[in-house]
Amino acid sequence: MDIALFLVALAVGVLAGVVVAGRMGIPAPLLLVVAGVAASFLPFVPQVHLEPDVVLFGLLPPLLYSTAITSSLVDFNANRRAILLLSVGLVVFTTLGVGWLVHALVPGLSWPIAFALGAVVAPPDAVAATSIGRHIGLPRRVVTILEGESLFNDATALVSLQTALAATGVGVEMWRVGYDFVVAAGGGILLGLLAYLIVAALRRRTTDPVLDVGMSFVIPFAAFLAAEEIHASGVVAVVTAGLLLGHKAPILQTAQSRIAERINWRTIAFLLENTVFALIGLQAQWLFQDLGDSSLSVARIASVSVATLVAVIVLRVVWVFVARYVLVRPRADPVTGQVPPWSFTLLLGWAGMRGVVTLAAAFLIPGTTEHREVLLVIAFTVVAGTLLIQGLTLPWMTRRLRVPAPDPLDDALARATLLQQASKAAVEELERIEYDDQTGVCDLIRQRLDQRNFAAWERLGTTADEESPAALYYRVRMAMIDAERRRILEIRRSGTIASEVIAEVLAMLDVEESMLDRAEQDRDEAQHYARRRWTTGDTCDDLARFPVVDAEPATSCQACLDEGTRWVALRRCLECGNVACCDSSPRQHATRHFHDSQHPVMQSAEPGEDWRWCYVHHLTA
Repeated sequence: MDIALFLVALAVGVLAGVVVAGRMGIPAPLLLVVAGVAASFLPFVPQVHLEPDVVLFGLLPPLLYSTAITSSLVDFNANRRAILLLSVGLVVFTTLGVGWLVHALVPGLSWPIAFALGAVVAPPDAVAATSIGRHIGLPRRVVTILEGESLFNDATALVSLQTALAATGVGVEMWRVGYDFVVAAGGGILLGLLAYLIVAALRRRTTDPVLDVGMSFVIPFAAFLAAEEIHASGVVAVVTAGLLLGHKAPILQTAQSRIAERINWRTIAFLLENTVFALIGLQAQWLFQDLGDSSLSVARIASVSVATLVAVIVLRVVWVFVARYVLVRPRADPVTGQVPPWSFTLLLGWAGMRGVVTLAAAFLIPGTTEHREVLLVIAFTVVAGTLLIQGLTLPWMTRRLRVPAPDPLDDALARATLLQQASKAAVEELERIEYDDQTGVCDLIRQRLDQRNFAAWERLGTTADEESPAALYYRVRMAMIDAERRRILEIRRSGTIASEVIAEVLAMLDVEESMLDRAEQDRDEAQHYARRRWTTGDTCDDLARFPVVDAEPATSCQACLDEGTRWVALRRCLECGNVACCDSSPRQHATRHFHDSQHPVMQSAEPGEDWRWCYVHHLTA
C-alpha cells in the first residue's frame, strides 16, 4: 500500500510539475529535477534508491523505442557521420579524458575504475536533449543530431563501462575492447533487424489496432532482453528495430493502428520522461548522506565533482568543433542550401545534458569499490549540473546567437506544396481508374481534394483583421459539432439507441474535431510568423527563370472587383505582372490566369511574403 501511495503521489507531482513549468515558461525537466532534490530532504518523503536493473531493463527500452519510432531514418542517414562521431567518438573521448582527470584527483583510485566513471558520465541523455531542445526551438538539424547521438551513445558507454569493470585488477588488451564493441554493436543491429522482420511479417497480417499496439509494447523489451542474452547491445537492438518499424509504418500498419500507436507511445513517453527527471532529483538526499562514510574531505569531494562537471562540458565543446572542422566538414543543408553556421556547432556542444542512464550506470560499479560513494556523488553532480547549467543557459545562448527556430510558416508552405503534389498524383491515378460514375462521385472526390489544398494554402494568408474562409469554416463547423454532440447525448439519456452505436458516432465527431483543432493551430502559428521569409529549397527551370521581384504589396484583385467577389490573398504573375486572387479565394483568378496565359510562375503579393509557386512543376521556392 505504501508503494502504491508513493507511485500515485509521484505521478501527481510529475503532472503538476509539468503544468507549473509550462506556465512559468521553462522546460519541465529542469523544474522536476529541482523539485525532486528538494522533496528528497523532506522527512515524510521515503528514500528512493534507483536500482540499475529498473532503469536499464524497465525504463530505458520504452524510452529508446518511443524516440526511435518517431525519428526520421532519412534524417538519421543524412547526418550519420556527425551522429557516429558523437555517439562513438565523443563517448570514448570523454571516457578517457574524465578517467585521466579523476585518477589524478582521487587518491588510490585505480585506472579501470577511473575509466569506468568516465564511461558513466560520457553519454548525454536523449530525453533531456530533445525535450529541452524542442521546448526552446532549436534548429531541426541540431535536434536530429542530438536524437541520433543519444539513441546510440548509451550502447558505447555501457560497453566501455563493462570493459573497464572487467579489467579491474587485471590487464586488458586494446584489441579486446574493440572486439567487444564490434560484437555488441553488430549483434545489436542483427537482433534489431530480426525483430523488425518478425514484427513486419506479423503486422502485414494484423488489422486490429488494439492487437497491433499491444504488440508494439512488447517489442522494445523483447529486443533488449534477446540482445543482452547473447551479450549484444540491447540499446542498439531496440533503436534499430524502432527506426525501421517507424520508417515502414505507413506500409506495414493500417491508418487506425498508426494513430493508436502514436497516441499511446506519446502518452507513455510523456509519463516516463518526466518521471525519470523527478526520480533523478529524489536520489540527492541518500547520496549525500552516504558521504559521511568517505575518507575524503568534503573539499576534495566537491572539487573533484566540480572538476568532472567542467571537464564533461569542455570536452564535448572541444570535440564537436574538432569533429566539424577537421573530420566532418558539413555540406550545405538540402533544405536551406546553406552550410550550417558555427553557432549550430556551439549549440550542439552545449546541449550535452546527462540523464538517468548516467545514474543507473554509476550504480553498476561494485559496492566493494573504494570511494564508491564519492563516484556516485560525482555522477549525480554531472547529471544535475548539466541539466541545470546547460539546460537553463541554452535558451539564452540560442537567443544571443540569433539561431532561427523552426518556422511554422515554412512548415505551412511545405505542407501546402506537398499536398498539391500528392493531389496531382491522386488525380492522375483517378484518370487511370476505370469506372462508371453516374452519380458524380469523381467530381465530389476532386472537389474534396481542392478544398483540402485550398485550406492548406490559405494558412499562408496574412490579411489582417479579416476572417479567412478556413477560419470561418472552423468557427461554424465547431459550433455545429457541439450542437450534434449535445443532441447525441440527449438521445443517449433516453436509452433508445444501443450504447455501442452512440459511442461510435461520438468517436466520429471526436476525430473530425481533432482534425479541425490541429488545422486551426497550424494556421494560427503560420499567421504568427507571417512576416518571416519562406524557402523550401526546391527549384525547377521555370523558378530559375523568374527570380523574386521586389515590388510593393498588392492591394486588390481587379477581376474580383469587376465581378463583385472577395479575395483571401493576392498573387502576382512574374511574367506579366498580373495580380489576382489565390486558390483559397472564391474565384481563384491567379490559377485562371495561368490556364489562360500559361505563365508558369507566380509570387505572393502579400506584405512580408516573397515565396514563388510554379504551376507547371508544382514546386515552391
